[in-house]
Order: sequence, then C-alpha cells, then structure tokens
Amino acid sequence: MTRAAPWLLGGGLLLFVIVLASHDLGAVFGILAVAGWGLVGVTLFHLLPLVLDGAAIRVLQPRERPRALADAVLVRWIGESANSLMPGGALGGPLLMIRQLLQRGAPPAEAVAAITVSTTLQSFAQIVFALLGVALLGGRVTRIPATAYWPALTAATGALAVCLATFYLLQRRGLFARLTRLGRLFAGKRDWSQLIKHAEGIDAALNDAYGRRAQVWQSFLLSLIAWLVGTGEVWLILHLLGTPVGWGNALVLESLGQAIRSAAFAIPGALGVQEGGYLLLAPLAGVGADVALALSLAKRTRELLLGVPGVAYLYFSERAFRRRTQAAAAGS
Repeated sequence: MTRAAPWLLGGGLLLFVIVLASHDLGAVFGILAVAGWGLVGVTLFHLLPLVLDGAAIRVLQPRERPRALADAVLVRWIGESANSLMPGGALGGPLLMIRQLLQRGAPPAEAVAAITVSTTLQSFAQIVFALLGVALLGGRVTRIPATAYWPALTAATGALAVCLATFYLLQRRGLFARLTRLGRLFAGKRDWSQLIKHAEGIDAALNDAYGRRAQVWQSFLLSLIAWLVGTGEVWLILHLLGTPVGWGNALVLESLGQAIRSAAFAIPGALGVQEGGYLLLAPLAGVGADVALALSLAKRTRELLLGVPGVAYLYFSERAFRRRTQAAAAGS
C-alpha cells in the first residue's frame, strides 16, 4: 500500500457516506430490497463480460500456451476483484494480473506486454463506449436538457483520449527502458545494467504485441463487446428494482457511469464517485435519485459477491506460490 492509499480510501469512504446520508436511506434500501436474490443472477450475468475481457488478454498471448484462455479469465477475475476491493485502486489490479501470469509460467516480458497492451486497448474501447453514450444524449431532452451535458462530457472524453494516446505512443518508444534509465539517475553508483536489459526486453515484447495487428484488433473488439454487454447489467438491475428502462437509457448510464468511475481510478472502488456519477446521470435516463443510488449499491453487491472470492483466491494462491518457491530454493 502506498502512503497515499489510506488517504484516498478514507476520502472515498467519507464521500460515500456523505452521498448516502444526503438521501433517504430507507427509501434507497427499500428499492434495493426489491431485487432480492435477483442480484445473484446479476452476478452470474457479469461472468459474460468477464470472460470476454479474459479472451481479450488471451488473443495477445502465444497460441501454443496450454490453458491460456482459462488462465486469462482467472487472471482477469483476480484483477477486477483487486480493483474493486483492495486499497490500491485500479492501479493495483494490472500489477497483480502480471504477477498471476508469471506464476502460471508466462515469461516476464510476455506477461507485462499482454496485460499492458490489453489494458490500453480496453481503455481505448471504453472511450469509444463513452462516446457512444454521449452520442445518444445528442438532441435528447429529459427533465434536464441533455445538451447541457454532452459538450462537457465530450471534452472530458477527448482529454482522456489524448492522455491514453500519449501513453500508447510512449509504449511504442521504449517507455520501460526510459523509466529505468531515469531511475538510474537517482540511484547513485548502483549497477542498473540488468534492470535496463529487462526493461528493454519488455519494450521489445510490447512492440512485438502491437505489431500483431490482427490480434490487437481482436483484443480491442472483444473489449468493446464486453463494455456493450455490460449494459445488460444495468438494464437487468433496473428491471429487478422495478424501474425498467430501455436499452438506450441503460447504455447512457453504463457508458458514462463507467467513464466517471474510471476517472477516479486512484480511489479504491471509486467509492462515492460512482454514486455521485449515477446521481448526475439519473435525470438523463429518466431515473430517480433513490433508484440511481440503489443501482450503484446493487453493482457494489455484485462486486462483493464476485470480488470477495477473487481476493480470497488471490490470497491462497500467493501463499501456495511462496511455499513452492521456498521448497524449490531449499531443494537446490
């Protein structure tokens, strides 16, 4: 955990409590209770985009690896669970996914490249998904005119796209080796030659991965389909809550709600930010504030139902890996 993580977690919890306390909690939980055991069905439905995201990682790996798809889906589940429930926020998930691939026999450069490229492509796909939501707002009039929203949303999405494009270009121009050489400047007389060599190997693996254009497009399209399928989760939850909406309104809530959540990537689980985002977007989809908060809490319930087992699996797999490592060191 970084020094900032406790402060970010505390700030997120405070915002979460403030948002909930500013509304009628009895009404919110009453609406949530209507869904009942249907939230288990929502959790099962989420396995579909989870498998698609795992497949987006798989297509970037060498074809000859056995059990690669099953491993990729498992790794994606662990990463998503960590993003939702662990203090590192969305930054910790990719690192744990890389570590899990390493434990499953992937070469280090290949593991870093597969997760870095798939995460980048997933982010590009999310921008397209968010722009689709913005496009649906164009000209729409609800209780609050959509035209008051979409210019700001478009500008924010465009700024995110510029940042992501810059990150992509840096990857193509030796990002890891450059960062390692920069770190060497502050390391005194320590020998960094091996670290630089490993970093150059990662950069080569990244360029090799991006050079396989057919696989890159497959990964991007699988990620985009996963985002689109995720719209079904919002549609299903709102039907379970007794406030059915059309597919277009569900897509607006999911696409722009996920964009707002991603903007708060440093806050664990985007606590408070996700709830505030749904409150902001609710009028555009014709949904009341209490229903919007119940929707957010339903999503958090799904995160707990799927994420707690994921974090538990991560804990026990790490223990087993350490035991294997210690046993191998003792036998050598």
